[in-house]
Amino acid sequence: MKGKIVLIVGGSGGIGSATARELAGAGAKVVLAARNKSKAEEVAKEINERGGDAYAIAVDVTNSSSVQTMAEEVESSLGKIDVLVNAFGQGLIQPFKEINPEDAREIIDVNVYGTFLVTQIVMKHMKSDEPSNVIMFPGTMGKYVMKNVSVYAASKFAIQGFTKALVEELRREKVKFTLFYLGGVDTPFWDDDRVDMRVKKEMMLSPKDVARSVLSAVMAPGTAVVNEIVMQPESHQLV
Repeated sequence: MKGKIVLIVGGSGGIGSATARELAGAGAKVVLAARNKSKAEEVAKEINERGGDAYAIAVDVTNSSSVQTMAEEVESSLGKIDVLVNAFGQGLIQPFKEINPEDAREIIDVNVYGTFLVTQIVMKHMKSDEPSNVIMFPGTMGKYVMKNVSVYAASKFAIQGFTKALVEELRREKVKFTLFYLGGVDTPFWDDDRVDMRVKKEMMLSPKDVARSVLSAVMAPGTAVVNEIVMQPESHQLV
């Protein structure tokens, strides 16, 4: 990863910040993009104090001008992007009939439209003369379903379909797509009031374990591609 330029969108906490630490530790130049730039700056500062190379930038994934500015600033400051990690997203786990339509709109806007917008714009600023990577996190709700996840699962299945279609469309290009289907991960996701589920966070996957798997996928040699990874905690996490 020495010298590789990695853009992590959603880099202020959870999986995004853990991935930033892991890839920076492997020698990558890491850019942490987030709506909350101050939190991203805290992570970047920590990485830099440990001898890494990290930067923070603000972005609103649902605003095309904001995403365009982010991508242009990364390329002008560091060069073409090697790896895009789409680690952002919002959760909504509630009975269908009780969901606020405005909350549903926001979930679709961030998780689906945001993923489209970031991926489309950033890929125009990625290297095309050598292999690059795009990492997606549809989670297990993008592969299976359970009760009370109607809108959230819809957004995650959309990410799965979107990515698999890109794999087919861009098969002749040098971009590697990896889908991560993760079970419960101990992140701030569970602290959102709209996620109505009692869980045992201590039984979940750790963001660091996920980050190590991201590094492994990105490091796949030559033309090899890690298409999909399914990771589940070994124990049940529901209370």
